[in-house]
Amino acid sequence: MLKKRIERVLFFCLVINLAFLITGCGRLTSEKRIIRVSHAQSEAHPEHLGLLAFKEYVETHMGDRYEVQIFPNEILGSAQKAIELAQTGAIDFVVAGTANLETFAGVYEIFSMPYLFDSEEIYKAVMNDTEYMEGIYESTDEAGFRVITWYNAGTRNFYAKSPIRTPDDLRGKKIRVQQSPASVNMVNAFGAAAAPMGFGEVYTAIQQNVINGAENNELALTNNKHGEVAKYFSYNKHQMVPDMLVANVKFLEGLSQEEYEVFKEAAALSTEVELREWDKSVEEAKKIAREDMGVEFLDVDMEAFKEKVLPLHSQMLEKNPAIKDLYEKVQEVNKAMKNEAIEDKAIGNTTIREERSNGSSS
Repeated sequence: MLKKRIERVLFFCLVINLAFLITGCGRLTSEKRIIRVSHAQSEAHPEHLGLLAFKEYVETHMGDRYEVQIFPNEILGSAQKAIELAQTGAIDFVVAGTANLETFAGVYEIFSMPYLFDSEEIYKAVMNDTEYMEGIYESTDEAGFRVITWYNAGTRNFYAKSPIRTPDDLRGKKIRVQQSPASVNMVNAFGAAAAPMGFGEVYTAIQQNVINGAENNELALTNNKHGEVAKYFSYNKHQMVPDMLVANVKFLEGLSQEEYEVFKEAAALSTEVELREWDKSVEEAKKIAREDMGVEFLDVDMEAFKEKVLPLHSQMLEKNPAIKDLYEKVQEVNKAMKNEAIEDKAIGNTTIREERSNGSSS
């Protein structure tokens, strides 16, 4: 109880101090408006590199009016706290996972739905449909924030102290999940025991056998050293969960049209950089995890995992109508891409038959 009171007091003090810095010191030293951006990753992470591009673009086009300051490593608080600060305007931008946004806007729960996207190509196609996603992003204006772009956080997979090759291998295991009801239900549906906890607690929990494993992307093995305590990484790809760049709505609405366009362009550029750097980082992480940490990467039958949790789709749609429209949008893209793949395969088979026929007649 005392700890919670102290945390509330510290959080309140942080809000007051940041508000003072923004309205006071940020303008005393110059005419520039200080823009504060918070995120949870290190300075080497693709998201930080994307935000550096964001900063450079804004300052190149409006450096006489704005200075962008980036605060990595949760310096301004955890993602959940930082979102609250962005809601109040104490900070201007924060990068947060959709699991954190679920608390404020039900539509973001859909990204915790297992096997929502049939492939990474479909996932990126939906996220890059800017016209459609704008409607999702603006739906949270009443909550005091708006998403302005997305960052790739890869596919989420299981990793543990022992191999997970089939869903049966999850039975009896305690697996850390994000603090999202949908993720908890998913892991329980696999037959494991879901253990929601903060990401910073995972390494010690696996090391001390409090849990048997976790689920995340490859970067967790190296950036967070989880590959030292969990030696098996299974590519079951149960979720594709983006991170979002969230902005305070009042700040956005206070911008001129010209300024707003510059910030949007900067955000789009930051996503381009992040996507490119993400792919590089994953390959590097796999190499380090395999060669220096002894992690074994396992390719598994994803369909076997998918069958276990598909019933969760109808359950989630029934409980949360806010996700229905985006769900139907994704299913349309899934179907279109599947049909396209079938057509491509048919054309390929026809070409092969023609080549064989021509070869035999010559």
